[in-house]
Amino acid sequence: MSSPPVPSPPVRPRIQLDSNLRRWFARNLGLWRSRRVYYFLDEEALRVDMMVRVEAYQEPVEGDAAYRFTWWPEQEFDFFEKKPQYSRSGTMDAYLCGHQLQRSRGFFCGAANRSQIRQVDEHELTFESHYDGWDILEHFRLVGQDRYRSRSIYSWKEGVLELAELHHEVRVEAAGPPLPPGAEP
Repeated sequence: MSSPPVPSPPVRPRIQLDSNLRRWFARNLGLWRSRRVYYFLDEEALRVDMMVRVEAYQEPVEGDAAYRFTWWPEQEFDFFEKKPQYSRSGTMDAYLCGHQLQRSRGFFCGAANRSQIRQVDEHELTFESHYDGWDILEHFRLVGQDRYRSRSIYSWKEGVLELAELHHEVRVEAAGPPLPPGAEP
């Protein structure tokens, strides 16, 4: 008498992308010095140096993981006088939900938004966002054993490329402890 066939375990993809996304975000935790050049449609190129802190929450309020991004200028080079629509400093919470990043606010506006995430390889992600008439494509690449980040960002307003940004970032401080639930900015 033969026994019934044993069911095969479900086929799992070779790469668990969601865990890879959490791992990629964890590699970005800490304080970064961000040297930025913005190329505007009017051909004006402006520079600004920012500090960006990336922290993780112990327990996500929503999604698979939660992060806090805080930014402030290190050297302004008259950037905010010429472009007052940009936030000089601020805090944003972001929630990783599968292959989407839900942000509590945008950089161009205070409204919440969502980005689709694509993983290029273990070191690079791209984000596609659409809000307030903007279509934004961001490339983030970790370099040099996660000591550096290279970012290129392209922003179209109603189909016209309005802005291209290049950011070279250096980690200046390692990650701190995770934020407790309900931590205030």
